[in-house]
Order: sequence, then C-alpha cells, then structure tokens
Amino acid sequence: MTDTASITTAVENAATTALAHIPIADSLVVGVASDAALPQPFLGVAVTARFSGTHNGEVLVAVEQAVADALRNSPLGALDVTAALGPALSAAAGTVGTVITGPGQALPPGPALDALLAKPHAAIVALQHGGVTRAVVGLSMNLDAPSDEPVSAASYPTTGELAQSNPVRAFVPAPIPRNGLDMLRDVAMDVTAQIGSTRMTVSELLTLSDGAVIELDRAAGAPADLLVNGHLIARGEIVVIDENFGLRITEIIADGDSVSPPA
Repeated sequence: MTDTASITTAVENAATTALAHIPIADSLVVGVASDAALPQPFLGVAVTARFSGTHNGEVLVAVEQAVADALRNSPLGALDVTAALGPALSAAAGTVGTVITGPGQALPPGPALDALLAKPHAAIVALQHGGVTRAVVGLSMNLDAPSDEPVSAASYPTTGELAQSNPVRAFVPAPIPRNGLDMLRDVAMDVTAQIGSTRMTVSELLTLSDGAVIELDRAAGAPADLLVNGHLIARGEIVVIDENFGLRITEIIADGDSVSPPA
C-alpha cells in the first residue's frame, strides 16, 4: 500500500470513529478523503492537536459556525471549544494507534486546513448532512520516522501566524435553525452539587484546623444547588446511594425562573 493510500484510509477511519464525539445532532456521512482543499471555504472553528506514539502527526477536527456559536452562547455559559472537541480529536488519533500528547488549539478553519494539507502524508475528509459540509476531520502522519517523543506545545504555529500567511476567506452559509443545547448534547461539562457557601478572610482561613466548623449561607434542610459550569440549573435534596452521595432533583431552573418538574 502506498503512502497516499495509507493516509487516505487512515483519515477516513479517523473520521468514522470521531463521528460519535462531534457535537452535531444530525446524522453525518463520511465523504471521500482527499489531499486537496475543500471546494468551498469552510466557516466555523477548527481544533488541532499534535500526537505521538506509533506515529508522530497532527489531527484536526473542524465544525461549522453554528456549532461554534452554540458553544460560545450556550445557556450554560461560554464553553471551551477545545474541550468540546477533545474527545473527537482523541478518538480520531486513536485509530492510528497513538495517544494525543499535545494540547488542542483553536484556529480559523481555512488556515488550519491549509497548514495541515501543506504537510507530507496529509488528507482531510468532509462530514456532510444533506449534501452540506458540517464538519471536517484531517490527519497528517510522519510515515517515515515513527517516534514516541512527546510533542511540545511550542511547536504549534500561532493563530496570528496562520492568519497572516493564509487569510480566512469570506463564506457565509445559509443559517440552519437548531436548538443550541441539542447541538451540544454530547459535550462533557462539569456538574457540581453545592450545599452552601460563605466568605472568609485570609486570616480566618489560616486559623482553620481539624474539627473547625464553617457556617454556610444555607439553612438546615434547604435544597442543594446543582451547578453546570458554574451556572445554576436545578435544586434538590442530598441522598445516599450505595454509600455515595447523590442529588434528587426537586426543582429545575429555566431562564431564571423556577419550574417544578412533573410528579
């Protein structure tokens, strides 16, 4: 098998595996891998990461502008696109027997795709729905010199460097109305149950010792708060499940108003 055939097969496998981790609710179809640029410029956001292990290389996942906007304007607060696409990057890189060791970096998709395709042994594949490209997966591998050496974040080109050498081309697709939360259904977020809080001075904190009691701003028996990425979304009562604490939801917070769930 030639190097071209190897990278083509690899990126198609990577795209197929990454599908389940891309935060787009609609079913996507994996296109044919190519080492050429997309027929039309792609507007949205791309996240790239270097990997090492069986091979050294770079993986890229780009999503349409609607997803980028949904992440930025989520009702749960602005979400980190690199974290949201991290599972897709890991899944894609894992198909070539590697582990991502470099951090993800968000870049404009046009320059990011051009930079990836400028590398040897690189290809991209479009993920489409209804004939419209909604996401792109790309992969480049050093097939000549496999290495286990981790990749330093300092080796990444900066957004400014890429934008200066490859200006983003204007392309505005027709708006696609979709519910923001539905688009983000597979994005992992931090969920915290909070029974109360208080404020303390530094000197008070320094006097804490084993057995000290801190009074919280919550009455005994009051419901605990359920926070998602720091935003209050529900309240409930603390329960114990198999020796672990849990939260039984008693109230859903929607758009700043309290809405009790149906019995």
